Amino acid sequence: MKLQVKLALYNTLTKVAIILFTGLLILLSIEKISYNHIEVRLEDKKEETLRSLESSEINHSLSTQQVYTDNNILNEEFINITPAKYDPNISKGVKFTTETRNLNKKDFQTYRILSHKFNFKGHTYLLQIGETIESVEELKSIIKKFTLLVLFIALVLTLISDLVFTKFLLAPFYKIIDRKLIKVNDPMNFDYEKIKTTTQDFELLDDSISSLMKKISNLFILEKQFIANVSHELLTPISIISSRLENILLHEDLSEGSENKMHASLKTLNRLKSIINSLLLISKVENNQFDKGDMVMIAGVIKEIHEELEDRIEEKHLTFTNHLKYIFSIQGNRPLMHTLLFNIINNSIKYNNPKGSITISDDLIDDIYAITITDTGAGMEQKQIDNAFNRFEKFDTDEKESYGLGLAIVKSITAFHNIKVKISSVKNKGTAVKLIFDHAA
Repeated sequence: MKLQVKLALYNTLTKVAIILFTGLLILLSIEKISYNHIEVRLEDKKEETLRSLESSEINHSLSTQQVYTDNNILNEEFINITPAKYDPNISKGVKFTTETRNLNKKDFQTYRILSHKFNFKGHTYLLQIGETIESVEELKSIIKKFTLLVLFIALVLTLISDLVFTKFLLAPFYKIIDRKLIKVNDPMNFDYEKIKTTTQDFELLDDSISSLMKKISNLFILEKQFIANVSHELLTPISIISSRLENILLHEDLSEGSENKMHASLKTLNRLKSIINSLLLISKVENNQFDKGDMVMIAGVIKEIHEELEDRIEEKHLTFTNHLKYIFSIQGNRPLMHTLLFNIINNSIKYNNPKGSITISDDLIDDIYAITITDTGAGMEQKQIDNAFNRFEKFDTDEKESYGLGLAIVKSITAFHNIKVKISSVKNKGTAVKLIFDHAA
């Protein structure tokens, strides 16, 4: 998850928690305030009722010790005065309760009820005044819906505002990552211009990357110099020794044993020269010491390689099938592309079974071009596939000239050209190497 999204979610969740707390506080407060409001009204009605005890209607009921009842039309309020056991020392306080009653013998309603005992003309009476709390419940329901709506709107606005703000805040960070890390292929052409930002942390990151890149550039220069020195200091003596051994072989007075030793020495020198050249090629490719100015036609390179390896194909009685359907070109280095495809096809010959087959096919899907080279050879296990691109990784083969560098070179060249390479293989059934190019040219 991106840092921008994490920051936005954190801010949003924090604010949602605050809003939820505030919403719950509002709901609880509304209920308490509403009940207090009802209780104040009930207190007022109690005082008004006590002042009306001398009225004819109430006085008649009390004088005959009957229950006095007064309900409004919708049964939203009621007043009951009930005779009770005489108590000369009754408390003047009131008691509030919430009860469900049926006043019209049809519908039950919940009331907030005030209960108060009083003495009148030598008798004790219980006064109960009730008011329905349905309005309070409706108010609570409205408040809940309103709170949820406010919460949702606040959540959306918070998320959007946080995303916009964090995007603005992290814009310099993403510029630094993009310009100074992702798009850097050659440290020699690194852009040291500072990214404009008012955040000290990003300035420190920018300076640190630039400082690190300077060190890498210096090491890169030293490595290039080392490669040039190795090319001269190792390959030149090997060439000189090879020439001297070849001159010695021209003498007719050499014994057969000496001549065999000379041939073995020359073969060892050639092997050493081949290994050094392969390692130098990998190093040069990985250090971007080749240009990409050539327009390379893949089908043309495949045809050239087929002609070069035709003798080896016939020697093992292999069937070579070219199923290329598309004309595809890549902007790159032609000699490297030739080496890339040569090594793959050469491996499909080297590790193939006699009278086996090699098939080359291609696909073009959604402007993505892919070429697959399939053989019917020895195949590989999963562990061998995982280590296939490691240097000096050799597989079971009768080939004495295998140095374990062919696929390492393939990996370096594909990385240099931004080509994806995938290997799928089944032991004793064959191997397929697939090259996936960025886009059709």
